[in-house]
Amino acid sequence: MKIIGDRMKALRKSVKHTQGELAKIIGTNISSVNRYENNQAEAPYKILLAYADYFDVSLDYIYGRTDKPQGRVYDFVPKVENSKEMKAFIDMCFDPESPMSDKLKDTLLKMMTGGEK
Repeated sequence: MKIIGDRMKALRKSVKHTQGELAKIIGTNISSVNRYENNQAEAPYKILLAYADYFDVSLDYIYGRTDKPQGRVYDFVPKVENSKEMKAFIDMCFDPESPMSDKLKDTLLKMMTGGEK
């Protein structure tokens, strides 16, 4: 697929790496990178994963399924459990002498638990 090679090339150029530099980073050789970018060969999944990890993009983006680098389901935000351990950790992070500590702790707990305290 032409889009994959085009995206791979655009990602590499976005950080101003040569094909040789990127080949070293992702653990392949320059001729392979050249073939992938010029659509002369299909990149194996390990190389595509290396690109996704290195450039912090989704495989959906590399495959051309979306134009958003973060992917289709990237907006998932896991809810942090409201636990005694989390409250103890947050309590430990703030200076008890500060007059704003309680308000800041409450706000942080609400943010981390999705509005619940």
